[in-house]
Amino acid sequence: MSMHINEKHLLIGNVRWVRSPNHSGYLHNKVPDTIVIHYTAGRSAESSVRSLCSERSKASAHLVIGRDGSIFQLVPFDMTAWHAGKSHHTATGREGINKYSIGIELDNAGLLSKQNDTSFLSWFGQSYPASEVISGVHQNEQKERYWHLYTEAQLMACLEICRLLSSHYPIKYVLGHEEISPGRKIDPGPAFPLQKFRDKILDLDRSDEDGEMSLLTQKTMMVNIDRLNVRTGPGVDHGLARPEPLKEGDSLLVIASEGKWVQVDANGLVGWVNGKYLR
Repeated sequence: MSMHINEKHLLIGNVRWVRSPNHSGYLHNKVPDTIVIHYTAGRSAESSVRSLCSERSKASAHLVIGRDGSIFQLVPFDMTAWHAGKSHHTATGREGINKYSIGIELDNAGLLSKQNDTSFLSWFGQSYPASEVISGVHQNEQKERYWHLYTEAQLMACLEICRLLSSHYPIKYVLGHEEISPGRKIDPGPAFPLQKFRDKILDLDRSDEDGEMSLLTQKTMMVNIDRLNVRTGPGVDHGLARPEPLKEGDSLLVIASEGKWVQVDANGLVGWVNGKYLR
């Protein structure tokens, strides 16, 4: 994907410009130095764009990224979008981060509730399969909950956009909404690789310079023990996700990790196994 910025707009073949009325004046010094990442918690990118372009919502963002990597721009990059709300950045002592930042929304249902071992429900009633879900503890919480996974296409689109923004503007900070509005907001949540993103964008991590980097860190591994139980969560206190254990040589897709426990996709069944038994 090749893109560039022309003054205050993102230019690329699949960018759709949909003007939102929800913005107010120029950014501080007319130049952003911060990027704030959000999830939409909506049904689709299109429905979120419609909401963010409605005067009744009193909310907006500069960009929305769909699950297929499609991109919508709603507000020029030199204008203040209404994405962060009441917010504070501890490192700088700033209040009201909207006036310093570009807000990027990723199409993602966010926090989910478990219906059964194979189905999870969003707040708006849409069901998602276990293959699109990760369990994890939010950085501002202590309880494990379920979260909608981001797609590789939208993560890679977001990374390229953020790198472009950082080459065009003096970007110093890449933040999650949860970091500037703790207790009020929980996006982008545990499913988003925020620290890896931050390192890549701010040049703290110069690995994978060829761009062939999987932000989901998905990789295929094999079972190296005779029998390996698959559990519903990261630990032996969680029940079995399937009655039959995996066998030596079975191939798995690694989705995420938590300590020594690894979340895997075993032919469509998503669960957790002890990582020391994989190779």
